[in-house]
Amino acid sequence: MSYRLVRAEVQRWDDEVVDALVERHRRACAGFGAVAHAVPDESWSVPTPCTEWTARDVVEHVIGFHDFLLLRPLGVRAHRPREGPAARWDATADALFAALATDGALDRATELPGGGTSTPRTMIEALTTDVLVHTWDLARAAGLPSTLDDELCVRAYDAVRTSEFRRADGMIGEEVPVAAGASATDKLVAFYGRNPAWAP
Repeated sequence: MSYRLVRAEVQRWDDEVVDALVERHRRACAGFGAVAHAVPDESWSVPTPCTEWTARDVVEHVIGFHDFLLLRPLGVRAHRPREGPAARWDATADALFAALATDGALDRATELPGGGTSTPRTMIEALTTDVLVHTWDLARAAGLPSTLDDELCVRAYDAVRTSEFRRADGMIGEEVPVAAGASATDKLVAFYGRNPAWAP
């Protein structure tokens, strides 16, 4: 096989990996958006499994993570409305996936808040997991169905169980024990300190 064909095959594989990363994040973000749009107006101030956070706070946290870790480092500004958590999330997601569709965006070196550099490729899987867990938080708080995308949960749970994950003081609670046969959703949220039986 010629060098040119080898490089073409490697590039094709790289493109498929990039597409898979972005597509998984898109699925997680779409799920989050669907829950946000289903939250009744009167429920935005209800408590959530995140201590001291309301449903509105959860959405603003997810927006903020994407803003500080991806959008601003990529030089992208999301044009969000002042009100309406679901609409604010929609604007964030639209800006994000438009930016990630740009050639080379996933591997662009970006400066991180607080110092250091990274790339969207190295952060996007962690953000996918963050979106999944907070989708569950938001759904539980609003009394909506809280079963998440099973494939995404399995992947996220397997990845974090085999990583060098460390619990920063006060940021993530201790893992909550669940049965071996628990659902992928329950295993994932329990790992991140949520009681799967939590209710407002």
